[in-house]
Amino acid sequence: MFHRKLFFVVILCLTTSGLVSAAEWQTDYAKALENAKAQNKRVLLDFTGSDWCGPCIQLKRRAFSLPEFASYAEKNLILVEIDYPQRKKLPPALVKQNEKLSKQYGIEEKGFPTLVLLDPAGKIVRELSGYDGETAADIIAWAEGKGKR
Repeated sequence: MFHRKLFFVVILCLTTSGLVSAAEWQTDYAKALENAKAQNKRVLLDFTGSDWCGPCIQLKRRAFSLPEFASYAEKNLILVEIDYPQRKKLPPALVKQNEKLSKQYGIEEKGFPTLVLLDPAGKIVRELSGYDGETAADIIAWAEGKGKR
């Protein structure tokens, strides 16, 4: 009985501490595409300025960080953060990858945040530029093709 309680306490601590996460954001685009093909999942690219873009920060806080989104993403998506921070330093290879992706997906014209949903083969399914107060449910509906934008 004691071991069973201890097990649940440990799991609870790990889950609430963030060590176990339902939806992990990757940064390696090529690896994400490989995983998407292998798992038959779509890829959600989040082009963000994580440490300076107010709408990006709100999108993360009001949608991506919620359990509802994490649960959906775990089952359906490979998540990729394509970040353009101002204060945080990224490894040179990641900066190079992100610059290439910005050109590939036309992010300079669209701005931040921009979400790009890809099918398992890497083809664009839909895009969403800007943040207009969408919740986790709104982003899920958009990913399912039922969203209003």
